[in-house]
Amino acid sequence: MRTPFRLLTLILALTITNGQDDDEDRKPNIIIIMADDLGFDDVSFRGSNRFLTPNIDALAYNGVIINQLYTPAMCTPSRAALLTGKYPINTGMQQYVIVNDQPWGLPLNETTIAQIFRENGYHTNLLGKWHLGMSQRNFTPTERGFDHHLGYLGAYVDYYDQTYKQNGKPYARGHDFRNDLKVSHNLMGHYMTDVLTDAAVQLIESHNATAQPLFLLLSHLAPHAANVDDPMQAPTEELSQFEYITNMTERYYAAMVSRLDKSVGRVIDALARQQLLEQSIVLFLSDNGGPTVGEHSTTASNYPLRGQKHSPWEGGLRSSAAIWSKRFSRLGRVWKQRFYIGDILPTLAEAAGIQLKDSLQLDGLNLWPALMYDYGSVEREIVHNIDESVPYVSYVDGRWKIVNGTTNNGEYDGWLSVRRNESDPRADHYEELIRNTSVWQQLELLRGDLPSINITSLREEATVKCRQPDPDDRPCLPLEGPCIFDMDEDPCEQNNIYEKLRDGRLLADYLARLEKIRKNARPPGNKPADPNCDPRYYHNEWTWWQDERSTGVSLLPTIFQYFLVILSGLCLVY
Repeated sequence: MRTPFRLLTLILALTITNGQDDDEDRKPNIIIIMADDLGFDDVSFRGSNRFLTPNIDALAYNGVIINQLYTPAMCTPSRAALLTGKYPINTGMQQYVIVNDQPWGLPLNETTIAQIFRENGYHTNLLGKWHLGMSQRNFTPTERGFDHHLGYLGAYVDYYDQTYKQNGKPYARGHDFRNDLKVSHNLMGHYMTDVLTDAAVQLIESHNATAQPLFLLLSHLAPHAANVDDPMQAPTEELSQFEYITNMTERYYAAMVSRLDKSVGRVIDALARQQLLEQSIVLFLSDNGGPTVGEHSTTASNYPLRGQKHSPWEGGLRSSAAIWSKRFSRLGRVWKQRFYIGDILPTLAEAAGIQLKDSLQLDGLNLWPALMYDYGSVEREIVHNIDESVPYVSYVDGRWKIVNGTTNNGEYDGWLSVRRNESDPRADHYEELIRNTSVWQQLELLRGDLPSINITSLREEATVKCRQPDPDDRPCLPLEGPCIFDMDEDPCEQNNIYEKLRDGRLLADYLARLEKIRKNARPPGNKPADPNCDPRYYHNEWTWWQDERSTGVSLLPTIFQYFLVILSGLCLVY
């Protein structure tokens, strides 16, 4: 089924190579801007007017809207798939996330996108979130292929003081922010989105592109919730723009997304000022769907999709994404090809002229030729996840999706988001707002003789519409039995057609395929919490505690340390 695609890829790749001029032979700068827990409907190019994202929208309309970009449903598995080009089940990252006190990480025998690009002449940079292990120093970014890292190692931090307090554990509240391997307090008190954006701008301005191309992964905290004692945080001047939103949590969320949107604008502006934009590929995406309810919920909207973050449904798996490159044959379009976050590595490697070794055994596909020439009907499978600890399966092949089992006992199984009547006042002049952004103006200068862009048409095409309910529809109850959906006709997962297909060859083939995948999966790497991580033993810093203890930084036995913690608490009481 996939052989014709491989032949098409070879033909198109040869066409690209033979048609390149000297400028196109230069390796492109790679700029990936990743939001954290952004809802599918929380970019306004999807049609929502709850709050607007003019810079992200301008990038999307001038580039290519990746209409069906899929990710794992949680942070750690998603980032593992991005960095390795593999499904989480093939790297042992398929179960939940790495909690700060757990001593495991992305396996050290996995090759990362940063290592590959650095080996091929790129200056590789990570700004922001890591979340792929920190109990040992060799799990951390600058040991995994990044020349430079400014940011935090764990799940999330406070937007201002850069601390993380783990829920339900007696650990001290620890600071988590580093400049490469060194703890950094210099930027405490500044808003995290601005800190990372400032760093990105400074990096772009100081980079010598003639010496080597730039690889930048700007991995934002926004709009992920901060610690539970103060989860929603935004600058006052940003918050004041959304007084029309009556719910305060929603108002803060809008402000957090708005600051993220401004970050995208500032990065594009910096690339343009340094004359790097024309030779860059810029990708924007979210690591997974947004959490509408439950743990770390922010009121993120995945409308009209089913489910949310940490679920097997489209609302947890489908990311709003856009990519821009002057190399594309046609700009200002909606690309309908199903695209997996693990495809980013081989796709961008092809764009950079990097030949990948077969020994990498990637799950991701090289879709650069299809993206370049707007070929949008490549048949492919995506193993969203097979997690035997819950248990659940979420898998798609072509138009057919199978869900069996679910997460959180079905708490996230419904259609959790709605579009409210509250509307951004700027929506009345939406197109004017978009065209007046510096992002639009910078990208328009590079369009050349390409056709003009119809914003209204693109926005309509990027808006997901659910099918009309039918009296014969069958509900999906994943805790009671498997479900199958026709995703081409039913993107909102409303009608379970399992009964129609259960006796056919199609289902039997898929069940056999899933069993094969399950048998070949790498065992989960999860390890239980290690109380030796407690920041109070390391000057109130989250650090690679296994290395620190092996060098004698903390010499007190663990039991005695906890005795001191309890004793100090009793002293405070009396």
